[in-house]
Amino acid sequence: MGEREIREIRVGVYATEEQVRELVERFTRQLCPEPEHASPCPVPWSVSVVPAEALAEDAYPELVEQYRVENG
Repeated sequence: MGEREIREIRVGVYATEEQVRELVERFTRQLCPEPEHASPCPVPWSVSVVPAEALAEDAYPELVEQYRVENG
């Protein structure tokens, strides 16, 4: 078995709070399809939401440009 390391996956989205909650729920179900299990997950993980105000203004320039093009 290979050595384990911490990996971070960031996902930037333009979304409402409700949409973010739904995305978090969907990611959670993919990472741990049985959330009621008794023991810790075989692959430890966590999820968090960072509001846009906490990010650098240019954190996701491609996403901002895509939103601008698609929404005028």
